[in-house]
Amino acid sequence: MDLRFTPEELAFRDEVRQFFRTEIPAEIRRKVSEGRGLAREDYVTSQRILNAKGWAVPHWPKQWGGQDWTPIQRYIFTEEMLLAAVPLPQQFNCYMVGPVIAAFGSQAQKQRHLARIANLEDWWCQGFSEPGAGSDLASLKTKAVREGDHYIVDGQKTWTTLGQYADWIFCLVRTDPSAKKQAGISFLLIDMKTPGISLRPIITLEGRHEVNEVFFDQVRVPVENLVGEENKGWDYAKFLLANERTGIARIGLSKERMARIRRLAKEMPAGEGTMWEDRDFRARFASVEIELKALEITQMRVVAAQARDPGKPDPASSILKIKGSQLQQATTELLLEVAGPFALPAPERSGDLINDWPFAHDWADAAAASYFNNRKVSIYGGSNEIQKNIIAKAVLGL
Repeated sequence: MDLRFTPEELAFRDEVRQFFRTEIPAEIRRKVSEGRGLAREDYVTSQRILNAKGWAVPHWPKQWGGQDWTPIQRYIFTEEMLLAAVPLPQQFNCYMVGPVIAAFGSQAQKQRHLARIANLEDWWCQGFSEPGAGSDLASLKTKAVREGDHYIVDGQKTWTTLGQYADWIFCLVRTDPSAKKQAGISFLLIDMKTPGISLRPIITLEGRHEVNEVFFDQVRVPVENLVGEENKGWDYAKFLLANERTGIARIGLSKERMARIRRLAKEMPAGEGTMWEDRDFRARFASVEIELKALEITQMRVVAAQARDPGKPDPASSILKIKGSQLQQATTELLLEVAGPFALPAPERSGDLINDWPFAHDWADAAAASYFNNRKVSIYGGSNEIQKNIIAKAVLGL
């Protein structure tokens, strides 16, 4: 198998690399690189620059703003975006609800929503997980009862990422409680301004407001907001989750972080030298770097297989998810090790020891937050334990 890029693919890589580094504001890319939280306007600014170029939703059907790119071009595009520390297009808009509407929505839904989704004129969030329905999503209990031209929705969703910014939420709801778990679920589009919806923040381990609980109390949703057929929502959810897991290894992100760690370790004093002169640290760094290169080759093999047979799902993508999440966590551990005590919160810096190390102000205080936040990556998108079951069944035939 030849995993080398063709001259045309290399030219494409150079084009997207140049664009990301010159057109996306440096301040936004700095926040991404340092693991700092982005404001809503940062996401909007970046995505609208991409959309103006025609690159916000390249994986969509061409009639709705997509590009006729090969799987290899899509791989290059995403990796270069991560290497340049450019925010990915808003995931819930571009990789989740957008493809579902494009594939299964009514013509009216496509006309109403898709252009606004691509340009981030409407911000979407995901209403899937519930307190008793996470990995076992089909156990969800949020119900939608039809009354005339409306569904009446009651229930609760949790872990709703960036729901505080959202204009709309796409939800799985139970429309037939008498059917088997997967058979009685429907896919609804719900305006977050609808009376009866309330949102409660969940403060995560690193102290940020990133996820939420969303409550529905007699929420009236027009029947025209049903995607596809009633009680077929599980099929649409499986389609969506396949999009969610695309590129979940985030190899470009880990490579960019490793480059930062190398640079910062050469600056951080340790003993009579720097962190980079510590042989034990360099050995740990090299171990992660080797595993990252092996994962990159594995991902390229998966992409090459997709290029040969685009319609065939590859269960080896579960390997990418497991190892990718482990390496994302390993890179944050190395970064935290470099930051050392300077990663401690220091709300009042005046007169403390940190002022003796001004270079540490720029990045070290975000290292701990990034470390703690990345504990989640082995859980979302299908936990690593579930991915191992998939590998055992679909790859090893056990």
